[in-house]
Amino acid sequence: MKFCTTIVYSFLFAFIPFVIYSQNFTTSNLPIIIIDTHGQTIVDDPKIIADMGMIDNGPGTINKITDNWNNYTGKIGIEIRGSSSQMYPKKSYGFETRDPSDTEESHDVSLLGLPAENDWILYAPYSDKSMLRDVIAYHLSQRMGWYASRFRYCELVVDGEYKGVYILLEKIKRNSNRVNISKLKSTDNSGDNVTGGYILKIDKTTGTIGGGFDSQYQPNLPSGTNQGQKITFLYEYPERNDPPKGDDITPEQEQYIQGFMHAFESSLKGSNFADSAQGGYRKYINTASFIDYFLLTEAVFNVDGYRISTFMHKNKDSKGGLLTMGPVWDYNISQGNADYYNGNKTDQWAYRMNYSFSTDNSLVPFWWERLLEDTRYRDEAKCRWITLRKGAFYTDSLMHFIDSLATILQEAQNRNYQRWPILKEYVWPNAVIPGSYQGEVDYLKTWLTTRLAWLDYAIPGVCDALATENENKSSQVYLYPNPSSGDVYIQFDHLTENTPITAEVYNMLGQKIATQSFKWTNTPKLLPASQLSPGILLIKLYIRDTLISTKKVIRSN
Repeated sequence: MKFCTTIVYSFLFAFIPFVIYSQNFTTSNLPIIIIDTHGQTIVDDPKIIADMGMIDNGPGTINKITDNWNNYTGKIGIEIRGSSSQMYPKKSYGFETRDPSDTEESHDVSLLGLPAENDWILYAPYSDKSMLRDVIAYHLSQRMGWYASRFRYCELVVDGEYKGVYILLEKIKRNSNRVNISKLKSTDNSGDNVTGGYILKIDKTTGTIGGGFDSQYQPNLPSGTNQGQKITFLYEYPERNDPPKGDDITPEQEQYIQGFMHAFESSLKGSNFADSAQGGYRKYINTASFIDYFLLTEAVFNVDGYRISTFMHKNKDSKGGLLTMGPVWDYNISQGNADYYNGNKTDQWAYRMNYSFSTDNSLVPFWWERLLEDTRYRDEAKCRWITLRKGAFYTDSLMHFIDSLATILQEAQNRNYQRWPILKEYVWPNAVIPGSYQGEVDYLKTWLTTRLAWLDYAIPGVCDALATENENKSSQVYLYPNPSSGDVYIQFDHLTENTPITAEVYNMLGQKIATQSFKWTNTPKLLPASQLSPGILLIKLYIRDTLISTKKVIRSN
C-alpha cells in the first residue's frame, strides 16, 4: 500500500516539535487524538508515560491535524488493553490522564465533553466492521434508564502513524458520574459501612489480578456433561492486589460480599425462591435491573452475555443495598457478529447457551433460567419488553440511530479501511462478509429487525394494563439515607419505566411542605434538602391518584 506522507509540527509544553506522518489524513469531522510516546513501545502493562493532544472544534465543524490541541494537552499513562482482542493488529488502549506536575499521580479531566475522570479507554473496533455494535448496546442501556459508558467517536494518530477510527469510552469505575455507589474505605468493616459499595464481574480469569471467589452453585448443564466448571465472581471494586495497596478490599469486606452473594444464590435455589415473605430472591436483587439486562442481552444476542464481561454492583444497605446488574460492557460480537454458539441466529436464546456448548470454561450462571420459573418475573419481563418496543427498542427509531451513526462515520470509515483493508476478509469471529461498509451496516440492521420481531412472540409471560398497574402498586420503596442531614433519595425495587409518580412531603403537623412529580427512569430520584425541614417527615408516594406507600424520614439539621 502506498502512503502519502504529510509533515505537521505541533508544540507541547516546552514547544518541542515532533513529526506526524499521516496516511492521507489532514481533516476529519470527528475529533482527532494525537499521542506521542517519544520512541517508547506501548505494551500490555505497565503503562508508559506519553503526551496526548485532542482536537475538537465542536459539532458540525471540521477538525484539522494542524489545529491547536484545544480539548486536552497533557501527560497520560497508556497501555494496551483487552483479552482476545489483543490478537488484532489494531490495538485498544487504556490510559490515565496524569498530573502535569507529578506524572505518577492521576488527574481528573473532562475529555470530549464527557464528565471529568482519569481512567479512559480508546477502543479499537476491528472484528465489528460496522464499528457500531458496542455503541448500540450502550445507547440502548442508557435509553432504558441505566448508566452505560458514554462514548465519542474519534480518529487516532500514534507517533505519527494513523491508527484509524476509535471510540473514546469511560472505563467502568466507581464514581458519581459512572457507577454511583458509595466509596469503600479500609476502615469500613462493620455495620452499614461494610455493606457497600461493591462492583463484581463474571469474566475470564486468565490474567486476573484483582481477586475473587467462586459461586457455591454450578451452572445448569445437560445431564452427564459437567466438567467441573465454576462461576467465579471477580472483584472489580475494591480489588485485592499483590502486593497489597492502601485501598485493597479488606478480609471483612470479602467476607461480607461473599456471604451476601451466597445468600442471594441460596434464596434463588430454594423452594420458596419466588415468595418474598419466605425469604425469596427479591430481597437481594434489583429485579428491574435483572430484567433489563436479560432483555438487552437477548435483544442483541451477545455471545459473551451473562458469562463474560458481566458486571454487577451493590450499594450500602442504607442506600438501597440491592444487587444491581450492569453496567453493560463489551458487545462487539453481538448482533449477528459471531460464527459460533449460534451467534448469527435470530431465533435462539443466549441464556440457554450452556445446553448446546457445555464444554466452555465460561458458562451462564443458573440465575437466568431460575428467574424465568417465577411467574411474576416472567410477566414483569413481558410487560417491560412491550414498553421498550414502544420506546427504546422501537424498530424505526433504532434503525434511524444506526443510520445516523453510519452517516457520521462515512468519511472516517474510508480512511479506517484504507489503513486496515479487511472489509472483504474474514476476521474472527465474523459470521458474514458483506464486502463493503454499507453492506456491514445493512446486515446489522436486517439482523436486529429480525431478532426483535422473533422476541416479540418468544419472550414468555403475560402482560396487560391491569397487571402492569398492579405490579407497580406492589413495588417496594426505599428512602435513603434515613436519618438524613441532607438530600433524600427514592428508590423502587421494580417499577415500569415512565410510570408517573407524585411524592408529597408532610411535617408532623400534617402540613404539606413539598410536592414533586416525575416519571420513573430506573434511577434513584432526588428529594433535595432545600425541600425538607428538620424533624420527622412523612412522605406519601402516589402512582397517578393511587397512594402506594407512606414512609417516615428523620431529618436532622
